[in-house]
Amino acid sequence: MAQTLYYKFSASAESVYIFTTVGMEPWGRIGIGVFELIAAVLILIPSTVWLGSILAVGLMAGALGMHLTMLGIDVNGDGGQLFLYALVVLLCGIYAFWQSRKAIPAGIKKFLPSFFK
Repeated sequence: MAQTLYYKFSASAESVYIFTTVGMEPWGRIGIGVFELIAAVLILIPSTVWLGSILAVGLMAGALGMHLTMLGIDVNGDGGQLFLYALVVLLCGIYAFWQSRKAIPAGIKKFLPSFFK
């Protein structure tokens, strides 16, 4: 996820094309880049892995949704590489959340289903 930040923040042609296609250029490209940066930093801090992984899962669910509804799996002839990256990050985010669920603060845990505790 962090690897794609350079392309979002530097307005690479592929990023601009993607966000123009979904009607979110430039604010969506920059905004989503900021949220991805926050998620990546949170995942690197042991006590906030759970929070960063939730954010990553949400972002990648949105990315996959855009691929499936507006962009297509193959974007500009990439062979589905961006779609696959989003899927891998989604699965890793789910795994990271599950592994870090014990670090969720008690004040938040009381609102979660029992299988998260």
